[in-house]
Amino acid sequence: MVTHLETMPDWEKRFRAPRVALPDWAENAPDRSLFVSNATGTYELYTWDRQTGEQRQVTDRAKGTMNGFVASDGRTVWWFEDTDGDEFGAWVCQPFEGGPTVLALPGLEPSYPAGIALNGDGSVVVVGRSTDEFGYTVCVVRDGGAPVEIYRHHESARVRDLSRDGTLIALEHTEHGDAMHPALRVVRLDGLVVAELDDSTGGERELGLETRGFAPVHGDTRLLVGHQRRGRWEPLVWDVISGEQWDLKLDLPGDVSTEWYPDGDGLLVVHDFQARSELYRYDLGARELIRLESPAGSVGAATARPDGTVEYLWSSSATPPEVRSTNGLVVLDPPGFKAPVSVPVEDVWVEGPGGRVHTLVQRPAGEGPFPTVFDIHGGPVRHDGDEFMAGPAAWVDHGYAVVRVNYRGSSGYGREWTDALKYRVGLIELEDIAAVREWAVTSGLADPSRLVLAGGSWGGYLTLLGLGTQPDAWALGLAAAPVADYVTAYHDEMENLKAIDRALFGGSPEELPERFEASSPITYVDRVKVPVHISAGVNDPRCPIRQVDNYVDRLKARGAVHEMYRYDAGHGSLVMEEVITQVRLGIDFAKRHLG
Repeated sequence: MVTHLETMPDWEKRFRAPRVALPDWAENAPDRSLFVSNATGTYELYTWDRQTGEQRQVTDRAKGTMNGFVASDGRTVWWFEDTDGDEFGAWVCQPFEGGPTVLALPGLEPSYPAGIALNGDGSVVVVGRSTDEFGYTVCVVRDGGAPVEIYRHHESARVRDLSRDGTLIALEHTEHGDAMHPALRVVRLDGLVVAELDDSTGGERELGLETRGFAPVHGDTRLLVGHQRRGRWEPLVWDVISGEQWDLKLDLPGDVSTEWYPDGDGLLVVHDFQARSELYRYDLGARELIRLESPAGSVGAATARPDGTVEYLWSSSATPPEVRSTNGLVVLDPPGFKAPVSVPVEDVWVEGPGGRVHTLVQRPAGEGPFPTVFDIHGGPVRHDGDEFMAGPAAWVDHGYAVVRVNYRGSSGYGREWTDALKYRVGLIELEDIAAVREWAVTSGLADPSRLVLAGGSWGGYLTLLGLGTQPDAWALGLAAAPVADYVTAYHDEMENLKAIDRALFGGSPEELPERFEASSPITYVDRVKVPVHISAGVNDPRCPIRQVDNYVDRLKARGAVHEMYRYDAGHGSLVMEEVITQVRLGIDFAKRHLG
């Protein structure tokens, strides 16, 4: 008998194949872990008792669940419960072994989350919140009592960590007005300021800081910090009481992110350079950097365990993700069938107007030129790496080459590259994409009559903007969850994104209308010449539906060839069936219009 799995195409199997994220674990009960999996067809939270091997599905929500953690004492699992993906809601919790789900902080009204931290026994909870009405607040809840507000500001702020003795709170804030480059503040539970660290440079604040957590030792007042003082992300250790700083100059190109080893004597270093990752241990006593073995590819996340091993989520463009350990074993193997492999990625460097643009290319079988999809990443402050992605692999299976561009604005290539898009938002990125497009055509890779501009979120925004500002360059557009009408999007989006937009543009639409107009896809909608497919979630707080409808209405008014697909979720979907539907719609749209 032929099974459904045997007749399923490989591209669909890659989406349906069960996968797991890197397990989170309880600091004071390290055998108790929590992980995310799509084993049911929807991403949900699962507990894992490493001692007994027992796994239990915790959440079962129609739109899925991603944002959760296990408390430090291992007794409870917490997750953020929103409504249909709108990201507005409240924290709930449940015993690790199972039981009733209760409102974790009943004294707080629903809001957008802005960080949360618990002390070792859960007697102190520090929670960050935001709404359009009151801006950003930080509240402290002690011994299950009433929440006490200790911080409030209209600019964005976030709770990052709580010291192990539960007395010091690390906050990131942007009171200086630049949401892309936070400053740090450490306060006590009553809100009294203990220490400040601010790398802003005056009028043009271009240096940011990020909190990587307090040392995991009771009474230790060292805070691990990421900084950009030398033009890229590097670590320093800051004693928030004495004020002493240890700037750790790691001889590594590219960016690094760090976290503590559980003993507090070393740092786990994830080094990202030219779309690949490496792992290191930095010994704080010996000031020595030690390479940890890991395969070539990308590390999506990593954590150091109490026994000194490191667990990490790894994949490459050809190989599906695995949760591995530096002891050589696979840590957590998802149930069911395995995702089919794909083709490896090739590195291409193209000279662009702002410097060399790193581009990743996947080719189908056969000889070019190929129909080619420019799959533009979101963020914008992230980058495409040598990692397994079912979406690009689906296009390769259908005979398309896939080009992924780490345009200016992407992370991983230094602060100057990341910050370059400010004030000419969208237009800068599209200059780099245009340079890569020219290379793709002249090199013989891409068929110029079958070039697809595609992307989701910020990539969807760049797709619509590109179709209007480069109308003769593309044959088709596929935009998912895009910004389409920037002014309307600004007024409808969640508060922290408004702050980021003000940082990108230098102000609000009312203060700088010409910049928003120049960077808004709807400004150029009447210049769009090619068929365009748009998908959007009706509950999306990041790229709200009203501004997408405004753009679609303009397409309709002029009889432009387009399709609009609305789905009942937020900024994307955690339900595999819905994701597959959207991919299928995009591929079918391309088939119908490109032949």
